Amino acid sequence: MPRPTARVLTLLELLQSGGTRTVAELADRLGVDGRTVRRYVDQLLDLDVPVESVRGRYGGYRLAPGYRLPPLMLSDDEALAVLLGLVAGRRTGLTAAGHTASETASAKIRRVLPEHLARRLGTLLESLAFTDQPGELAAPDAGVLLTIADAVRHRRPVSIRYTDRDGRRSERTLHAYGIVAHSGRWYVTGTDPDVGEDRTFRFDRIAAARTLPGSFEAPAGPDPAHRVLSGFATAAYRHEVILRIHGTAEQIRAHLPAGVATLEECEPVVQDRATGRWLRVRLRVERLDWLPPILASLDRPFVIERPDELRDLVIALAERLASNARQA
Repeated sequence: MPRPTARVLTLLELLQSGGTRTVAELADRLGVDGRTVRRYVDQLLDLDVPVESVRGRYGGYRLAPGYRLPPLMLSDDEALAVLLGLVAGRRTGLTAAGHTASETASAKIRRVLPEHLARRLGTLLESLAFTDQPGELAAPDAGVLLTIADAVRHRRPVSIRYTDRDGRRSERTLHAYGIVAHSGRWYVTGTDPDVGEDRTFRFDRIAAARTLPGSFEAPAGPDPAHRVLSGFATAAYRHEVILRIHGTAEQIRAHLPAGVATLEECEPVVQDRATGRWLRVRLRVERLDWLPPILASLDRPFVIERPDELRDLVIALAERLASNARQA
């Protein structure tokens, strides 16, 4: 049976998770009666932990807002999860705080890990490889990120100072309804009320953000992540590519995800022995040279509608492969 001190620490952990906990809920989680819960709360108050009593039908106990509890208590598994999250986030560009904050937080956790766990973690990190090198992508400003997150949560308009990819600076108003992390970058997506169209902005290009008066209703339809991916697939690029591929959406998406291409059903123009459905695939890309190997790896019948340059690249790749096979 757990000792009273262990139950008091468990009570503290439950309150740390946020919100108001009823006496009945706490009693059930601790395996004690309501009177004992109140006694444990008194012990936390004696330790200067600011536990508040909330009256009413949904009342109970909660911690005072904004209070920082010293010390932060983590189990071995929790400490390992937090540390690996910091390492992975920093290496893949998804750490919201600056590089220094991530490094110092990691160092603090590693210093207090038990020796056997720190040794095993060190072995893991030495064996771990990332395809993205650290420092390649700029992390979002923490203040900007929190301001926009609050605007998303409360459906408040937000004004941002933004620099586009051509270096043009502007101040924009956005009805932000989602924050999306994708391929090592952070994005905010929403509606520009001045033009009534959806817009997506990279966080690392937002210099400042401030909440504006008023409110808005979030639009119905796809979720923010889907909107961001769809925006990538339909953005203006140097080449417009249109293909017809014989296969399922799952087969095509394994090589050309939603952030790269859009799919629609179509009827084949050419006749062949293949049965099943054809899908028209549309892409907008800056370069064409990466597409022939992708089409080869699909291993599905395909027709290139445009551009002619892609057809030439595919033929050149096929000739190189055939030549290499003859020399082997």
